[in-house]
Amino acid sequence: MDPDETTTSRRGFLRGVGTVGGGSAVIAGSAESASAQEATTHQVDMTDGLVFDPDSLTIAPGDTVVWETVGSVGHSVTAYEDEQPEGVEFWSSGDLDSEQAARNAYPDQGDVASGETYEHTFETEGVYDYFCIPHEAAGMIAELEVVEGGAAPDGGGGPVIPQVPDSAKSLAVAATTAMLSVLALAWFFIKYGGDYETVEDGGE
Repeated sequence: MDPDETTTSRRGFLRGVGTVGGGSAVIAGSAESASAQEATTHQVDMTDGLVFDPDSLTIAPGDTVVWETVGSVGHSVTAYEDEQPEGVEFWSSGDLDSEQAARNAYPDQGDVASGETYEHTFETEGVYDYFCIPHEAAGMIAELEVVEGGAAPDGGGGPVIPQVPDSAKSLAVAATTAMLSVLALAWFFIKYGGDYETVEDGGE
């Protein structure tokens, strides 16, 4: 055998497979991390029927709720100060610092006019009750609950299925395809291969 010839064994091939597989695992892990960090935005419509739609919502910590006035009548989004999780700062459209201040300031402050929005991000787990100042007496009251995992897609209150961003999906597909290809090659070489000789300089 020519001394310049090199031998590629199944063991060496599988060592390379392990390296590629490790890289695929890193890609897949990155995809999982990206999806885990993805927060969700929820929308609540405020209608001319004087309701919050939906009037009950379950979200995960870090999620944002956007309230939009979809009709012609203006509304407010105002927290019931005494019906919030302990330690949570008061929140309302108009960014007032107390429920009474929000009531006193409306409609000069806090009115969400037609086509406008108000949004708030919730970090603390618990139940939050809120209302619309001008339509409270008409029953425009709602609540949302912040729980780890958020709500089930049907609103049943179970764990939410994470919304995976497109970039993470692409990474996951690429990693899965690479892993399947490597496994197929490994199976082929294990089943049919022995030691294979590669001639570097065109020798016999």
